[in-house]
Amino acid sequence: MNTHGSSRVPYLIFAGLGAIGGALSVLLARKESRERILEQSAKGLEYLNQTGAKLRERTEGIVGKGRELMSGCCASPEQSKDSTAQAEQGDKPEIH
Repeated sequence: MNTHGSSRVPYLIFAGLGAIGGALSVLLARKESRERILEQSAKGLEYLNQTGAKLRERTEGIVGKGRELMSGCCASPEQSKDSTAQAEQGDKPEIH
């Protein structure tokens, strides 16, 4: 007589072997994945550092010129008081 429990034994054995094989493959793949992710992130970080350095080199002159221009056109508080007093008196402010 064949019982229902004995027909399930081979399926359970194959399922157990499959689970063990799957667990081992995940462990091996996880190590390789971590190594690959570390390599790729190191390459990406190096690229960003190089690009940032190039960008800083290119913009140093532009930022310096912008600061010069802004320092020339921005008035000090004393100059703004003088121009306000002249405007109230109706005098035209001097243009430099």
